[in-house]
Amino acid sequence: MDSSKAILALAALAQNTRLDTFRLLVKHEPDGLPVGELATLIDVPQNTMSAHLKTLSQAGLISGERHSRSIIYRANLDAFRDLTLFLLKDCCGGSTELCAPLIAELTPCCAPGVQPS
Repeated sequence: MDSSKAILALAALAQNTRLDTFRLLVKHEPDGLPVGELATLIDVPQNTMSAHLKTLSQAGLISGERHSRSIIYRANLDAFRDLTLFLLKDCCGGSTELCAPLIAELTPCCAPGVQPS
């Protein structure tokens, strides 16, 4: 990931509704959620939700797929991984003793059978 893509993704996440939406979509992987359910869960009007989804989609953080009459949105976990790795690249100047606590904190959330809080 280059700086311009990272800035676009971070800018898309730098708003409460979009950040909440993205986090909710990550929680609902791999099934995703339809726009109407997202709007209800986040408690925003559907047309407002559509505008937020467009911003997240343009940043490459989510994608929508039409199923019959609704669109199911899913988090783009590859883009999320790339953004996270971009932010952590050269973590702490390569000092493993400084990075180890950060890595240890991230690991349990993704361990098989562990439910994130």
